Amino acid sequence: MKKIAVLLADGFEEVEAVTPIDFLRRAGIDVVTAGVTGKTVTGAHGVKISADAVVGGLPAGLDGVVLPGGMPGAQNIADSAEAVDLIRKILAAGKLVGAICAAPAVVLGAHGLLQGRRFTCYPGFERDVRGASFTPDRVVADGNLITSRGPGTAAEFALALIEKLAGREEAEKIRKGTLQK
Repeated sequence: MKKIAVLLADGFEEVEAVTPIDFLRRAGIDVVTAGVTGKTVTGAHGVKISADAVVGGLPAGLDGVVLPGGMPGAQNIADSAEAVDLIRKILAAGKLVGAICAAPAVVLGAHGLLQGRRFTCYPGFERDVRGASFTPDRVVADGNLITSRGPGTAAEFALALIEKLAGREEAEKIRKGTLQK
């Protein structure tokens, strides 16, 4: 069974975190929520989540990591040396990194992790990224990196993650079961 960590930091965008968590679990993927700013994390709109672990206590053998956006959630992830080290290792190992909304630019771009890659993000944040190729598509897959625009693309983003981890058939099953277009 594939195992993914979803990093949660105070100020995360709830839709961008909960939709991938839910869809990935529906697909039979083991999802571990990991608090970056503590075990209890508060979203940008006041939703509190009790994380399964903290970033430093994640199990070995992760197949990937997902970074919700939201502000200041994305910045809080970017400011965590532990979180950035984990992301860097996952990316270097060729494992899946998914980032949505502000996270592609604020976390990955700010730490040079988008160099030479195609990506998308929330409108306007692309201006701060150097050395990468922005596209306004709703979801962009570039090898082991999947990025997406924002809350309105969270379901498409989650389905792209599932397709990468569990195959097109499983993603299609979840798409139909959740009444996505």
